Amino acid sequence: MTAGALVPLEMETKLSPRVIRILGGNPGMMTLQGTNSYIIGTGKKRILVDTSEPGMPLYTDKLKQVLQENDIGLQEILVTHHHIDHVGAIATVINDVLNGDRIPIRKLPFEDNRSEEVIHDNNLQYQYLQNGDIIKTDGATLKIIHTPGHCSDHMAIFLEEDEAILSGDCILGQGTTVFDDLFKLIQSLKLLLTYPCKIIYPGHGPVIDDAKAKITEYITHRQEREEQIIQAMRSLNGKLATSKELTKIVYKDVPEMYLLAAENNLVLALKKLLVEKRVVKIGDEQLGDVKWGLPQI
Repeated sequence: MTAGALVPLEMETKLSPRVIRILGGNPGMMTLQGTNSYIIGTGKKRILVDTSEPGMPLYTDKLKQVLQENDIGLQEILVTHHHIDHVGAIATVINDVLNGDRIPIRKLPFEDNRSEEVIHDNNLQYQYLQNGDIIKTDGATLKIIHTPGHCSDHMAIFLEEDEAILSGDCILGQGTTVFDDLFKLIQSLKLLLTYPCKIIYPGHGPVIDDAKAKITEYITHRQEREEQIIQAMRSLNGKLATSKELTKIVYKDVPEMYLLAAENNLVLALKKLLVEKRVVKIGDEQLGDVKWGLPQI
């Protein structure tokens, strides 16, 4: 998650009549200002979207304070995906902030339907959502959107009343996101473009005021990188190349210490291009002798 200088954010911010953002108290290179946790709705019982990492009293104390000051409780917890900076504080929220009130904890399942447990409390269980599910609370209507790419169980949420998307980690308020499947990420971004959204409430970073421009920027950035990879292959005049060799061409101005991360992104881009039949792969990944090239016309 590259972002440059971070925009300062308050621990608690009312973003709209129905959205309060609480920072996770876990700033870092991958989490930016911290995980964004959102309280959604206008009634006595509201929806919490995402939490923080385990052992973050700055977050759980602030959440408890906000609930008490507004004389509200929680209807349920929605989780955009399984990463620990989003699910790690669920047990503390249930057991400490809510004094053991077993409200539903809901997310999408993994695409391979693997089993999973709530961190630090095996007695808590996830309830699984489906793509397209509608969840309502006073003052808010939420639609679940399966958006794999960052990870397979990732979901975004369309908040109808704010014409907003809670994007989880598929779109960040600053910089660009990491991903495990670029082909699926681009398809997810194109899907989000079809929604009548004006703003984005991201999983990390500040609110994005021009949703469609940011989504388009994400897609364009990846397309430009793919074109650089294709141009690098053309410069080899038909020779095959390893991902390491291609990385040194495409990321020629990147310091050595960042080349391993750059190579990982490049390989994911190559895999997308392979799905689209724009590149070919020769060799065996198990043996570590994979080379890449352009298809012969």
